[in-house]
Amino acid sequence: MDPTGLDLPPLAAAFVFGLLGGAHCIGMCGGIMSALTFAVPPSMRHPARLTGLLLGYNLGRIASYMVAGALVAGLGTLIGGLAGGVRLVFQVLAAIMLILMALYIANWWKGLLAVERLGRRLWRHIEPYGRRLMPVVKIPQAVALGAVWGWLPCGLVYSMLAWSLTLASPLQGAALMAAFGLGTLPAVLSTGFAAHSLARLIRHSATRALAALSIIAFALWQLWRLLPGATGH
Repeated sequence: MDPTGLDLPPLAAAFVFGLLGGAHCIGMCGGIMSALTFAVPPSMRHPARLTGLLLGYNLGRIASYMVAGALVAGLGTLIGGLAGGVRLVFQVLAAIMLILMALYIANWWKGLLAVERLGRRLWRHIEPYGRRLMPVVKIPQAVALGAVWGWLPCGLVYSMLAWSLTLASPLQGAALMAAFGLGTLPAVLSTGFAAHSLARLIRHSATRALAALSIIAFALWQLWRLLPGATGH
């Protein structure tokens, strides 16, 4: 029995969107991962320690995504209970945000940058806490810094949070964001481990275009399902 109430397809889709958004993750978070890696004192920069720290950063980051997903899903549930029909509005918004995310990933249109700018106000208050954790030499520090980093303004994350608005419970929102966060791991870790060939493949224009078209197709399918009679019910 699935305790989240979400069946596999939404979670699988969220995971795939994390994978497909890898080009943006490398561009936005790759520098952070590289900087955190090189900030470790040379005497402590052996593979086992670096692996633990990199995984710690990402554990904290994904945990923050889950908290945000739970909060947004809870808000959506509350508003949906107070206003009839608002769930449909949230579903349309989620599909539109996915399309914007696709255009962003492919570098076809950067409209999501306006949404990211809104998040910078919150980030200004959170970012100083991350600085206090530097330099990171222990895994608990890495997890804490990753938790701060998870609130970095990101259009991809905001697109997924819009999807969380449509869900029925905070647990479902957390599960959706966990799946998305796990999907981003290959791209983000590729920079931390200096896997340049993988990073180049993810950032290739053809890869980005294919990712964008796949997400747009999914979003259009979601919109189609909202049409009266589209699902045969």
